[in-house]
Amino acid sequence: MKSGFVTLVGRSNVGKSTLLNTLVGTKLAIVTDKPQTTRHIIHGVLNAAEGQAVFVDTPGIFKDKSGGLTGKLTEKAQEALQEIDVIVYVVDPQKPIGAEERYVMSILRKLEIPKILVINKCELPLKEKPYLDDYKILTEEIDFAAVLELSALRNRHVEPLRQKVFTLLPEGEPTYPPEQLTNVGSKFWVAELIREKIFLALRKEVPYTTHVEVENIEEREDMFVITAIIYTNDSRYKKMIVGAGGRAVKEIGIAARKELETALNKKVFLDLDVQTDKHWEEKI
Repeated sequence: MKSGFVTLVGRSNVGKSTLLNTLVGTKLAIVTDKPQTTRHIIHGVLNAAEGQAVFVDTPGIFKDKSGGLTGKLTEKAQEALQEIDVIVYVVDPQKPIGAEERYVMSILRKLEIPKILVINKCELPLKEKPYLDDYKILTEEIDFAAVLELSALRNRHVEPLRQKVFTLLPEGEPTYPPEQLTNVGSKFWVAELIREKIFLALRKEVPYTTHVEVENIEEREDMFVITAIIYTNDSRYKKMIVGAGGRAVKEIGIAARKELETALNKKVFLDLDVQTDKHWEEKI
C-alpha cells in the first residue's frame, strides 16, 4: 500500500487548482483566471488500488513575495513543501520563464525528494505555446523523475501523472479515511465557492479586497439555508460589490446558489451580507 503527500507548486494561474480537481474527480478548489485565487492549503484525497495520494494545492508563487496578502500566500506555499513525499511542479507554456519560476526552482533544488515537471495546457495548438521548449530545458537544471504534458482542464493525459505519483510514493497507511476527500469543512468550501463567484462577477482590483465567511449552514427537509458575509476593506468597494439596487451582490448570490444546489442536490436559500472590515487580511 502506497501513501503520502504530493504538493502542487508553481506560479499563479498555471492550473494547479484545476489539476487538483481533475486528479481527485470533484471540485474542491475554486478556479478563476485571476491571480491570488487560491489563498489556503487544500488537500485533495485520491484513493486507488495502489493506495492513497493526498494532493496539496498551494497559492501561486509571486515575484513580489514580501508583505501583505502576497507575502502571506507565498509563505503558505513554502510551508506546504515541508514533510511531503513528491513535488509536482506545474508550468504554463504560454508564459515565459520569469522570476517566479526561478524562485520556485531555487526551492526545489534544496529538496531531496522526487519531483515531477508537469507542462499544462497540452490541448492548445503548438503556436499558442511559444515557451514549451524553454520549460523542457529545465530538466537540465533539476533532476525530474518525469516530465509530463497534460491538460488539467480537459482531463487529457492525466492518468500517467497518477500512475507516476504512486510509483514514487513510499509505502504506508492512508492518512485519511476512504470517505474523506479533503481537509476543509463545509463552511470553508461554501465560502470559497462564493468567493469564486465574486472573482468571476467583478472586475479589476475589487475581488482582491474581499474575504467571505459563512456564519451558518442549516439543513432543512426541503432546502439548505446558508448565511454568509462578504467582507471588503473599503466602503467604496462595498458599494461596487452591492451594486446599483443590489444587482451585483444578487448576481453573485444567484451564481453561487445554482452551483450549490447542483453539488448538494437540494434547494438552497443563500443570504449574503456585505460589510467593511479593514483588517480582514489578518484572518487569512
